[in-house]
Amino acid sequence: MKKGKVILKSDRFVLTIERLCHQLIEEYDDFSNACIIGIQMGGVLMANRIHQRLQEIVGKTKIDYGKLDITFYRDDFRTRTKPLKANSNEIEFLIEDKDVILVDDVLYTGRSVQAAMTALQHYGRPKSVRLMAMVDRRFNRHLPIQCNYTGIRVDALDEAYVKVAWAETEGKDVVWIIEEKKD
Repeated sequence: MKKGKVILKSDRFVLTIERLCHQLIEEYDDFSNACIIGIQMGGVLMANRIHQRLQEIVGKTKIDYGKLDITFYRDDFRTRTKPLKANSNEIEFLIEDKDVILVDDVLYTGRSVQAAMTALQHYGRPKSVRLMAMVDRRFNRHLPIQCNYTGIRVDALDEAYVKVAWAETEGKDVVWIIEEKKD
């Protein structure tokens, strides 16, 4: 049986995106040497929203933005029981000597971020890589990876699943925790 609890409602969700954008503006100003890269799939939904809002706030129509697939960089891709379906990479620029803002929806074990950093190497050597996530699940990290920009921090047990829903794909913006209960 699954039970869910909403931890971030739509109105606060929008405010969180706005806050994260302003944190980026404080650090990167006009984004002339920075780029945003979303990790496929959930990170791209967040990165799309961040990128669009930044362009509106800054008034700059060209902030480098890309989408990164990590399917075959994951350390567990050979252990899957079903064939994997990769997404396309959409990065039309080099990240050489740029400040990269890597975006994912949920930071949990850190393995997706590790895979993304490995995949990024094909696009150059960045000046820096900073991580942004809507949800930082602080416990159960397998690797020493942490967020630089966090929407919300959640302390959830391993049995719980954190779900981020986006208006673009699911009709509303909301974050909830779903707990797996054994009967």
